[in-house]
Amino acid sequence: MSSPKVIVQIAIAGARILGKAFAAAGRQAIQNAKYRPPGAGGTDVAGVGNATSGSLSDRLTREHRMTADEARLILNVKKDDPIEKIVQNYEHLFKANSPPEKPPKVTSGKTPPPTHSHYLQSKVVRAKERLDAELKADLAEESTPPPSDSQSTNTPPPPSS
Repeated sequence: MSSPKVIVQIAIAGARILGKAFAAAGRQAIQNAKYRPPGAGGTDVAGVGNATSGSLSDRLTREHRMTADEARLILNVKKDDPIEKIVQNYEHLFKANSPPEKPPKVTSGKTPPPTHSHYLQSKVVRAKERLDAELKADLAEESTPPPSDSQSTNTPPPPSS
């Protein structure tokens, strides 16, 4: 056998082996993508999909795609912290993740890594919006008077036969 013929046969055998391996890996990837283990929550980390009741808090969770607990974790506040603390933490985190006012001059050939994150900044804004909506809903709930039962007490009793 001549050496070029052997080299071609080796290359063809190697291509077949690689082709079969890639085909098997593709089939396995498709199976993995379709598989959902029982009890898996999927990508619903915040619990937005579980907000199915008609309560105001669940409605706000679905609307803002964030739970109030997640918003408090992002802004590093507790449930009973005053609004001033929420605003203070919001402003600090917003400024910390904002792009610099004026980009620094590049003296060397390398550009410095960015010191801001648009993603984190948007999460901070969404967390503040969620907590503001919660506070607004609580204030509206407190200002609404409870339904009075004065009508039911003023109606005469039904006649007895």
